[in-house]
Amino acid sequence: TIENYQRLYDELEQFKAKKVLESLWFFNASDTTPEELRNHFEAFMDTENKDRIIVISASSWAWRNVISKPKNL
Repeated sequence: TIENYQRLYDELEQFKAKKVLESLWFFNASDTTPEELRNHFEAFMDTENKDRIIVISASSWAWRNVISKPKNL
């Protein structure tokens, strides 16, 4: 439920993340590595219920019909 993930959503907001699909977020974090971000966000996940995470460093993307457009990050 959303209540279970409110801490994660709050933390994503701190990163100015944009929700682009149901559980996919984009944000600008050029000052850190994917590994560091993964480790950071694990603290906000429900690891007992086997939540999963993937952090990808991307320099360009294309989209169609997303919730928020990940431009100007």
